[in-house]
Order: sequence, then C-alpha cells, then structure tokens
Amino acid sequence: DGRKPANPAFWWVNDEGEEVKWSFEELGSLSRKAANVLSEACGLQRGDRVVAVLPRVPEWWLLNVACMRAGIVLIPGTSQLTAKDISYRLQASKAKCIVTNDTLAPAVESVLPGSQFLKSKLIVGQGSRDGWLNLKELL
Repeated sequence: DGRKPANPAFWWVNDEGEEVKWSFEELGSLSRKAANVLSEACGLQRGDRVVAVLPRVPEWWLLNVACMRAGIVLIPGTSQLTAKDISYRLQASKAKCIVTNDTLAPAVESVLPGSQFLKSKLIVGQGSRDGWLNLKELL
C-alpha cells in the first residue's frame, strides 16, 4: 500500500545483540495482558504496590505500562539492591507483589519471611520457582 513501516514503540537490544521490538499495537496488547496478570493472577487492586527488582529487561518497561493501566503503583529497584534494601522497600511500601528474575530471586527469597503484606511473587524469565508465578507463561 506504499506506506513505510511504523516506528517501533519499544526497541531493546542486549549486550549479545538480541533484540526485542514491539509496535505500538503489540505494546498495547502486551501491557493489557500484563495488567490483567497483576489484577487477576496476583490479586492486585488500584493503589496496591508492586516492587520490581529487575535489570533493564523488556519486562521492566512492560510492567511500567501495565501498572499505569491498572492503577497499581510500581516501585522500581535495580539489580544492585542488597537483601537488606529489598526488605526495607517491601516493608516501607507495604507491597503486595514482588517481581524479579531467576538470578535475583535468591536474594529476594531470603527476605520474604519478614514480608507480612506480600500476596504474590512473579518471576520474569524461562525458569520456574516454587511458589512463584511466571510472567511469560501468564501472558
């Protein structure tokens, strides 16, 4: 039809050269699905808080948009956080959900026993962990 392809809404490239490219339509669809995961599978409501302890992976941005859609407050944390930092963020924010990846999950799990407000845990990546929901599987 002669039109040039649309610019991507999201374009991510890692150190190995792998890339993820989402059109505006794809980002919209994925963020709606992710918002539903947070609302339904994780049982979160408008105003609830989610702590995300993730490196800068595509899911980090997806969670930002999904939380905005669902009215959920995203509390971002970097992959450099210590277990003590994670524990403080969980307690101070009264977060009901935490999101992390396979690599950072052990540090997160080490502080979960003291997290009385936490209702759900989401893992980003291919792996599975006992008691964790897998974001990719739920999308």
